[in-house]
Amino acid sequence: MDVRALLRRSGGPVTRDRIRDDLAALGLGRGDTVMFHTRLSAIGYVPGGPQTVIDALLDVVGTTGTLMVSCGWNDAPPYDFTTWPRTWRDALRAHHPAYDPELSEAEHGNGRLPEALRRRPGAVRSRHPDASLAALGPSAAALMADHPWDDPHGPDSPLARLVALGGRVLLLGAPRETMTLLHLAESLARAPGKRFVTYEQPVQVNGERVWRTFHDIDSTDGAFDYSSVVPAGQDPFAVIVRSMLDAGIGRAGAVGAARSCLFEAGPAVDFGVRWIEEHLSTPV
Repeated sequence: MDVRALLRRSGGPVTRDRIRDDLAALGLGRGDTVMFHTRLSAIGYVPGGPQTVIDALLDVVGTTGTLMVSCGWNDAPPYDFTTWPRTWRDALRAHHPAYDPELSEAEHGNGRLPEALRRRPGAVRSRHPDASLAALGPSAAALMADHPWDDPHGPDSPLARLVALGGRVLLLGAPRETMTLLHLAESLARAPGKRFVTYEQPVQVNGERVWRTFHDIDSTDGAFDYSSVVPAGQDPFAVIVRSMLDAGIGRAGAVGAARSCLFEAGPAVDFGVRWIEEHLSTPV
């Protein structure tokens, strides 16, 4: 990490109180339930790293607010292991540890913040291995409870509960395509050609390791083929979020050196559903 470059970008250290003040200016407030996505390096040089960012977020939402992140499972078996040679499959099935909400690492590709938050005392992580989320605050248990095994991004998911609670989504220097909430829009949208995946992962059931089959929209390669409506090389979610901002949904501002956006979860999902249905032919 080039600390001097980060310092120059952000005009000095981006301290806890600076992050707190910038988040408040963006519109985050006390009592908010907020799902956040962060690219730490975009903020600048943050003394204390992820813990400082989490502390600043907690300063803003207060004791009545709740933080939420998308975790996933970094060491989940690959979807296609069932196509491996028989001896390889048998070895994986016999020895791969079960997903453990307390111990299994969050997906590294989601950055450092999800892992830092899920390790916080009092944090609650959902039971779904592949689509796990974590939350910290008074609404954490309600958000994470009984995460559906199938359709884990759908109408009974923690994402839908975030909407029901009047929650918000914060892109804190994170790319626009990281808005996980739009997977809920994909699940809800009535448009042709929706793509699904079926896969197996080991979980704990009554203290025993059990391989379970899961069914979900394809959240990796895309629940729909967006190639006819999204320019080549652009991410569909980034295009949708940009359209959302152009339509006046969400607020943009800087947190440290990071270009950031704050959205109301409900209107963001509604917009995503409309965008998908309008661009991907007539609803079915």
